[in-house]
Amino acid sequence: MTLDVELVEALRRDYTQASISHQDRVMLDFVVKLTKDATRCSRTDHDALRAAGFDDRGILQITLIAAWFNYINRVADALGVGRDLPAAAALTNSSQAKSGPQ
Repeated sequence: MTLDVELVEALRRDYTQASISHQDRVMLDFVVKLTKDATRCSRTDHDALRAAGFDDRGILQITLIAAWFNYINRVADALGVGRDLPAAAALTNSSQAKSGPQ
């Protein structure tokens, strides 16, 4: 399998305009809704996923994977992972001080 750079870029710009299958579009619509406000997800969304060809197991997998990525990204953001934040540096310095020299 080769990476389709143009598709990746189109998805990054605006997945709603990318050349993807109807099934992928319905899945991404659900994931975006879940990411923005999971309380807005409803039976209607699940019915749309089923109509696009996903069974209950697929819907559960989509939900769990998207929710996990949302969770882990928020944890990383809160701890400053990948960013130069004073709080992240303070946490690192504090944990090094407690654990002693390496």
